[in-house]
Amino acid sequence: MSSSSADRRAPLGDDKNVIDLALFGALGDLAMRKLFPALYQLDREGLMPQATRIMGLARQSIDAASFREQVAATLKERIKPSEQDEKAIERFLARLDYLALDFTEQSGYAGLRDWRANARHPMVVYLSVGARIYGDICRHLHASGSLDDETRVVVEKPIGYDLESSHEINDAIGAVFPESRIYRIDHYLGKETVQNLIAMRFANPLFGNQWNQNHISYVEITVAEKVGIEGRWGYFDDAGQLRDMVQNHLLQLLCLIAMDPPSNLDADAIRDEKVKVLKALKPFTGEALGRDVVRGQYIAGTSDGKSVPGYLDEEGANTQSQTETFVAMKTEVSNWRWAGVPFYLRTGKRMPEKLSQIVIHFRQQPHYIFDPDQRGIASNKLIIRLQPEEGIALQVLTKDSGLDKGMRLRPGPLHLDFNSAFPKSRIPDAYERLLLEVMKGQQYLFVRRDEVEHAWRWCDQLIEGWKARETPPRRYPAGSWGPVASIAMITQDGRSWYEDY
Repeated sequence: MSSSSADRRAPLGDDKNVIDLALFGALGDLAMRKLFPALYQLDREGLMPQATRIMGLARQSIDAASFREQVAATLKERIKPSEQDEKAIERFLARLDYLALDFTEQSGYAGLRDWRANARHPMVVYLSVGARIYGDICRHLHASGSLDDETRVVVEKPIGYDLESSHEINDAIGAVFPESRIYRIDHYLGKETVQNLIAMRFANPLFGNQWNQNHISYVEITVAEKVGIEGRWGYFDDAGQLRDMVQNHLLQLLCLIAMDPPSNLDADAIRDEKVKVLKALKPFTGEALGRDVVRGQYIAGTSDGKSVPGYLDEEGANTQSQTETFVAMKTEVSNWRWAGVPFYLRTGKRMPEKLSQIVIHFRQQPHYIFDPDQRGIASNKLIIRLQPEEGIALQVLTKDSGLDKGMRLRPGPLHLDFNSAFPKSRIPDAYERLLLEVMKGQQYLFVRRDEVEHAWRWCDQLIEGWKARETPPRRYPAGSWGPVASIAMITQDGRSWYEDY
């Protein structure tokens, strides 16, 4: 372990951001893989107030010492050696306590109430558990006297299976917590590049003045996963790729691309503009459902040169399943800014690579004077990469160098790679930013209830259309970019997916 910033950066004093964090599901995959490493990094960077405490809650009957040992082990596994600091880890582990608790039984919640007996600062309740028991936990917290008027609650997606179930879950949470203290996480909103998207759009006239149907030809959003089901068959087969990815991640990215400038950076000002986009999304009806939407399911193929099974061959699979593992669609935002501009969305499992990116295709110049054979490349593209490496590139056209090239054009990027541009700055994980904003009581990176419900309403009409058509998903080999029909969908418009960063 290296000597690190812990000696240089003392933790904050007992300021207004001090909290008690009650983490339900503290021994689960999300907590160990993401939340504890993120909390440690905040502590290491001096962003966690000195008096902040963390209570882990789970069903397993272990003591606090064993819990700290498990967290220490996950930190050593998940944190880069250069970012592991003995003093910082020791300080962080000293914040932790543990309470074994059956989340569905109210009697055990007295232990949490007693832990909070003399607290003078807010509690944040983080529900890193299945949404089906959000309501139970909230009711038991309230009935046991564990809450006060400052308690905040953080909930993970997916919030429901459809609009009806989303209503039920949100009603159960809302019966205990007002909307101003509910933090619904979509971790994509915590990514550095997404924050830069807001800055780039609204701080730079170069883009702000061009961000409309007069200057943008089309937009594509891709969230590709290289992995398959990874033991999540039970959950995923009930959900499918539309519910799992489109309803939250892709629609949130679309909203940030398409929304009008908010009046300010307040949470509700930003979320009001996102809701307007969701309301303006064109529904899929009639022939459009077959023409503009492609759903697929992967079959056996190769990944990294190794054979991998098809979806129906995965362990525990229902061999008759019609669940989609891939969705591509062409949609529109029906308003003045985006009239006639198609948005192409694509997401799937067992893709050739892990990739999340947005590509803005600008219109060509109305009068073209260069080589007619090169007219196809004569447009600018803004490529916004969220993963695996975060960065932004603007593809521009310049003259190819060489005496024999004449005025031949050559595309090339003006490239902002965050790791290269800020070599001394560590790019924080999305959960670090989100947890810090929860500590501050800031909601602008979190999803409001009406956003969730408008997104479900739009997805539900698509799902009902699929059911009515009874069309099975199209097959595609693992390791490919999805069904051939998803390529035909965009090429029939004279366009193509952009995959060369």
